[in-house]
Amino acid sequence: MTVTLPAYDDVVARYEPVVGLETHVELGTNTKMWCGCPIEFGGQPNTRICPVCLGLPGSLPVANKAAIEATIRIGLALNCTIATWSRFARKNYFYPDMPKNYQISQYDEPLCVDGWLDVEVEGEIVRIGIERVHLEEDTGKTQHVGGATGRIQGATESLVDYNRAGIPLVEIVTKPVPGTGALAPIVARAYVTELRDVIRSLGVSDVRMEQGSLRCDVNTSLSLPGAPWGTRTETKNVNSLRSVERAVRSEMLRQAAVLDGGGKIKQETRHFHEDTGDTTSGRSKETATDYRYFPEPDLVPLAPDPAWVASLKEALPELPRVHRKRLQTEWGLSDQDMQSVVNAGAVELIEETVAAGASPDGARKWWLGELARRANEAAIELVEVGATPAQVAELQRLVDEGKLNDKLARTVLEGVIAGEGSPTEIMTARGLEVVSDTGALTAAVDEAIAANPDVADKIREGKVAAAGVLVGAVMKATRGQADAKTVRELIISRLS
Repeated sequence: MTVTLPAYDDVVARYEPVVGLETHVELGTNTKMWCGCPIEFGGQPNTRICPVCLGLPGSLPVANKAAIEATIRIGLALNCTIATWSRFARKNYFYPDMPKNYQISQYDEPLCVDGWLDVEVEGEIVRIGIERVHLEEDTGKTQHVGGATGRIQGATESLVDYNRAGIPLVEIVTKPVPGTGALAPIVARAYVTELRDVIRSLGVSDVRMEQGSLRCDVNTSLSLPGAPWGTRTETKNVNSLRSVERAVRSEMLRQAAVLDGGGKIKQETRHFHEDTGDTTSGRSKETATDYRYFPEPDLVPLAPDPAWVASLKEALPELPRVHRKRLQTEWGLSDQDMQSVVNAGAVELIEETVAAGASPDGARKWWLGELARRANEAAIELVEVGATPAQVAELQRLVDEGKLNDKLARTVLEGVIAGEGSPTEIMTARGLEVVSDTGALTAAVDEAIAANPDVADKIREGKVAAAGVLVGAVMKATRGQADAKTVRELIISRLS
């Protein structure tokens, strides 16, 4: 049955949304959480495994110190209190992609608690409370084959790859975030964006959502103003910043339609569909007691030395909000201009482009202009558009040197995105370099004058503004490769 969804403005006028986010981050350690198996994205299935990460009888886990340190550094960057005593627990559940059939995680005594992260949305600071940051292990991957969708429904068989099983995984859980109203989807995206930038600045993960090293579960509920918070749903494994925003918005519309029809929201997990932007039901959501947590008997508790924690805090790098303020000053941008850069997800791209030799204005022109347009049309993140900062810097250098004008540069950029090579290689191969040699342009100028005698007469009479018509004719004749300034000078010279 097709359900007619209400208008978004109508939903936020009648209901109060509450969001919460559970973000999983794969740590970039050299080895897995409990064993010495190497970590590397990709590779042949089931080639990075051992008795420990396969859960074979008699094998015992040993905690990865580097992962513990990385988790504490994340907690410190998120203004958390670091526990003086913590321990691991077994989370019992049917895991088809976890050989032990339980997960070693943390339950009631996590490493980091009670923090916060500030995000800026439409000029206002929103403080997102952090409930906990805890350390656990990742599961393997299940691939469903034989069906049309890649999901278990309709598949003829399922294959399991245990290479990822046992990779250190940090879970960051926010407190409920009420009071954001119509901005709830944007706040959710801004939080995950800022969190990703914080973690990347620490150097503990590459936080690449497209590879699964950063995954987000989005909790959403609606309630009437002044009423208790509504039943929440958990949209699982949302894998892009854009989709975080879309998932919150989609659930708000769906839940409003259910409530408007007199129905009740089920506490369940849901799946987000990138193609439609909709969510569909997964399974009923378990409570903590369903997992039968108990202390992990094969691992000793953790008691981080306060002096060690203090040294880790002292060594934290410049965090993203401070870094952006410094860049804003260096680039000479207004608050509004800098916010446009942030909203486009272009801070690091522009910074790397400037480091590669471009001016801040030149870098911004390409990333917030032509490249942002292409990313929006393709519904992808800016970093996925197909051009690197080094290539953009080279493109701008060719413009600055007068070898390309903006029109030709856009044509070259098309070739860069298509994978044809560097901007210089594409310019040379396609013969796109600007022609500024007066001898080569004289014939085209004379033809334009001969074809437009009335315009030529106006210029002879001193109306030099009319030269633009002849410049345009020469540019058309040379397929945009003529240097417009040189052409104009030739025209005025020959008609004066």
